Amino acid sequence: MTEPDQGRGWLARRVLPGGEEPDPRFTLANERTFLAWVRTALAFLAGGLALEAFAIEAFPEPLRKALAMFLVATGMLISAGAAVRWVSIESSMRHGKPLPLPIIVPLLGLGGAVTAAVVIILIALN
Repeated sequence: MTEPDQGRGWLARRVLPGGEEPDPRFTLANERTFLAWVRTALAFLAGGLALEAFAIEAFPEPLRKALAMFLVATGMLISAGAAVRWVSIESSMRHGKPLPLPIIVPLLGLGGAVTAAVVIILIALN
């Protein structure tokens, strides 16, 4: 009789203990989704940096800095949420449980909507 964790590395056993190995297609799809979230986080980070670097005269400094920090913080939260979500989905698949809700989706929607609203207001006031 073989152990269920036989052949898995120590990190895989530590992060995702127990359960059965899921279909590799689902694991790879989970990784692609994780990478899509990371790309989105990088876009928020780049947007925050660009706003701070290139919109110096377009917006008042306190609002520009606050908006840039909000964008960078949103990117950071999306990136962290992507990692947590990848682990929780992988764990759910290993144990045959329902997939967790995507908590970072409302964060992404709220972050984008708030940022767009503030930028529209700032452009209208200029």
